[in-house]
Amino acid sequence: MRMMPRAVPLGVHVPGDTVIHRAGAGLKLVVVTLFILLATIFGRSPVGVAICAVLVAAGYLVARIPWAAAWAQIAAPLPLLLVLGAFQWWQNDLVTGAVTVGLLACSIMGAGLLPLTTTIEELLDAVEGGLRPLKRYGVPAENIALALSLTLRLIPLQLATVGDVLDARRARGAGFSLTAVATPVIVRSLRRARALAEALAARGAGD
Repeated sequence: MRMMPRAVPLGVHVPGDTVIHRAGAGLKLVVVTLFILLATIFGRSPVGVAICAVLVAAGYLVARIPWAAAWAQIAAPLPLLLVLGAFQWWQNDLVTGAVTVGLLACSIMGAGLLPLTTTIEELLDAVEGGLRPLKRYGVPAENIALALSLTLRLIPLQLATVGDVLDARRARGAGFSLTAVATPVIVRSLRRARALAEALAARGAGD
């Protein structure tokens, strides 16, 4: 039975045996980073965005990612992207707004393919392994890997928080207000950060 988009958490790992799933986590991290970098540099046009969209779609098709899981990658940040696109339209023109939204959406979808086809443990092992030679120079590889792990886990929570706040305002019939949206998001984020800091301190992280 096919799941609805909201039933698929953002960034959830989708097991598979495709060529993308079998590729090394380090290689996928490099490819995704290069894709976002090159898209940012060369994708600032409708043609560039179209090429990026085709590449991202091809990646999801090759990896055989379910449509619900693919939609979940963009569903949470979509309201913010539309607001940003509207602002760019107002400040510049419609093409600029559309390109901005398209480029950011492709970058988010491209980055989302990494956790969808790679477990967090595999990704952290790749990062820590890549940084291990730098430990002799005092680079804290374990702490960097921990920070990356927390970031990967917190980004979906932050996006979900923004989505919840926007949904609550729409349910009340309230219009968009940056202050009204940002305030509860910041409050929830600070509470989450405090709880996380206390949990890490209790486990002696960073000692």
